[in-house]
Amino acid sequence: MINKVILVGNLGKKPEIREFEGGRKVANFSVATNESYTNKAGERVKNTEWHNIEMWDRLAEIADKYLDKGSTVYLEGKIKTDQWTDKENVTRYTTRIRVNNMQMLGGKGDASESTATPPAATPQAPPAVSTATNDPEEEDDLPF
Repeated sequence: MINKVILVGNLGKKPEIREFEGGRKVANFSVATNESYTNKAGERVKNTEWHNIEMWDRLAEIADKYLDKGSTVYLEGKIKTDQWTDKENVTRYTTRIRVNNMQMLGGKGDASESTATPPAATPQAPPAVSTATNDPEEEDDLPF
C-alpha cells in the first residue's frame, strides 16, 4: 500500500515553529493549490484547496528560516489523520500532510495558474531537502 502526496502551492502564512524537549522541532503551516477549469456554461472557474502541512526537525528549521507567506513550494509526504472527541462528545477529524521532501520554487507571491503542476525540471531533479529517516512515526512494516 502507498500513502504518498505531492503538492505544489503557495504558503498561506509564515510557518509556526514549536520546539519540544530534546530539541525536536515541528513547523506547521497551510499551503494553497489552485485548479482551474471551464464549466458547462463556458465560464472559467478557479478552485483553491487548502492543505495543512507539518514538517519535522531539519525541514522545520529550513521552513522557519526560508519560507514565508506566499512562498511557492514543491512538497512530498504522506497523509496523516487525527481523531478526537470534542467537549460535546462529537468525534472530530483533522487531516494534515507530513512532509519528508521539500523544494523551494521561485520567490514569495510567485503564484501562477500552474501552481498545481510541478515545473518540467522537477521530476528529473531530486528535491532539495529530504528527511525521510526523521519522521517520528516512520516505521515501515514492508517486507522489502
